[in-house]
Amino acid sequence: MNFPIELPPAFAEKAQSLAIFAHDITEQFIRGSGAGGQKINKTSSAVLLKHTPTGTEVRCQKYREQSKNRLSAYKLLILKIEDSIKGKESQRNQKIFKLIKQKRKRSKRSKQKILEAKKLRGEVKENRQKVKANAIIRNQ
Repeated sequence: MNFPIELPPAFAEKAQSLAIFAHDITEQFIRGSGAGGQKINKTSSAVLLKHTPTGTEVRCQKYREQSKNRLSAYKLLILKIEDSIKGKESQRNQKIFKLIKQKRKRSKRSKQKILEAKKLRGEVKENRQKVKANAIIRNQ
């Protein structure tokens, strides 16, 4: 169960509960791609992890340092395997569902507020007294 890097306790527990073992993961350090110039072309800071039992692959190149990319890749791999095993019951999918649900509520509330504001504005306009042409002439 000992991973080559120290994982945060939450991720270590997830890995243990999902039966993800260090000997099942192959690790490669590869050169990154994209903008970065000479530095990115010379150093192998990107990390590629493959979990052989599930065939799940993760490539991480977020940071300039290999150690940070390695930790991030392990976290991502654990989350990805959890998603594939648990499906809708995984924590990440539950968070996404919750956000979608919240946004849906927000849009309904905002529509109601807009309609109420329109109604009030209409009532204000309706209650105004009409100006008669005779009243304007007399005042001059």
